[in-house]
Amino acid sequence: MGGGLVGATLDTLRLTAEEAMGLLERGEVSRAELRAAYYDAVAARDAELHCYLRLTEDAEGEGVPIALKDVIGTEGVETTAGSRILEGYVPVFDSTVAARCKEAGLSLLGKTNTDEFAMGSSTENSAFGPSRNPWDPTRVPGGSGGGSAAAVAGGLAPWALGSDTGGSIKQPASLCGIVGLRPTYGTVSRYGIVAFASSLDQVGPTTKTVRDCALLYGVIAGRDPCDSTTVDVPPVEVPDAEHLKGLRIGVPRELNEADGIERGVADSVARAIELAEGLGASVEQCSLPRSVEYGLACYYIIAPAEASSNLARYDGVRYGPREAGGSFDEMVERTRDAGFGDEPKRRIMLGAYALSTGYYEAYYGQAQRVRRVIAEEHAALFERYDVLLSPTSPTVAFLIGEKAANPLAMYLSDVLTIPANMAGLPGLSIPCGLSEGLPVGLQLVGPQFSENLLFRTGHALERALGFDYVPERLR
Repeated sequence: MGGGLVGATLDTLRLTAEEAMGLLERGEVSRAELRAAYYDAVAARDAELHCYLRLTEDAEGEGVPIALKDVIGTEGVETTAGSRILEGYVPVFDSTVAARCKEAGLSLLGKTNTDEFAMGSSTENSAFGPSRNPWDPTRVPGGSGGGSAAAVAGGLAPWALGSDTGGSIKQPASLCGIVGLRPTYGTVSRYGIVAFASSLDQVGPTTKTVRDCALLYGVIAGRDPCDSTTVDVPPVEVPDAEHLKGLRIGVPRELNEADGIERGVADSVARAIELAEGLGASVEQCSLPRSVEYGLACYYIIAPAEASSNLARYDGVRYGPREAGGSFDEMVERTRDAGFGDEPKRRIMLGAYALSTGYYEAYYGQAQRVRRVIAEEHAALFERYDVLLSPTSPTVAFLIGEKAANPLAMYLSDVLTIPANMAGLPGLSIPCGLSEGLPVGLQLVGPQFSENLLFRTGHALERALGFDYVPERLR
């Protein structure tokens, strides 16, 4: 792994963000040359992959470029959340994470494609067309952050930020063969982020390596006075150890033997477990019965309920385009009908039903109680184990259109990532092998605020696995 200069040309497919920093610091390339190399890569490959919704030619910053998922508010740059109802909306301020990237000298390359309002597992729900997987463009890159994941995997950005509600950083990272971190809820500000489900949404890094992931997390993490849910975080450590001596790994059988896990995925994860033991970790089977049995159903009550509340602000008055109507109610109805796609409409209706009089306690209230049970079940396991391990996604990247007509099948794509998210826990996905020539992701979950532990574990496994993150067809 690793890249840099090939002759006089920058190899953006192999260049990590950390290596790009080194090139800039040593004066081997200029900021303009680095950006130009990524623009050349975008010109060569983005017509096929559709990672970006828009590029920013005149971005400030002397450091490494970065791509941002289009739910992340950026001053002066259109932010649509992949939806027609926000088309033309240009924020007048930066989200906190965008501002922190600027303060760190990172220059914005562009805004990446996303499922509409981050609702989806394939990036096929974008109002502006699907993104495609760099390993095989007939397949999805995952979602909702498929644009960010595909941009990093395809060499169109050294690193990117995504957002994760049910698995929208981890699952696309898995399908695209790169690293993705969903941080502990509250460690990264949501101020200026287009909201989906406020008690679940969390911004995090999408990168080629675990070290890059730690570096970018260090830029965006920490308390923000504009977001009362944020907290102070421990100093971020960039990992370098290549052993796992003394680490206790739990392997929840329900996450590793669930229906729908492909044989090739299970085999790749099993090989990673053997490597972990060889690096000095102790590995035991354990159980998360209630978290896995109820996690998906619980999520699809709480997330749509919060979405129905958050998306009520899009009425044609303050944001985006407006459809004419004979009355205010008619204008709102026509604007929402034209502006929202099928998936937001589906979740708004489901959420409004769950919150309606007579059903709130039976559905939303009960789901919140189950959520507490999920958190307690995870906490009990972390008294015995340091890290939990499982596949990130039950399958490798599926064909575009394969699940688009079956929402329930699509929802099952996040069945392995949702339980930890419901408990507010950090999760790191790293590539651990190939199945049918496509990447397999390994999910590492730790207790709250254990990002440094996940980085150390992920880095040691990454080095031992030796996975080549450049898509085979592009080598």
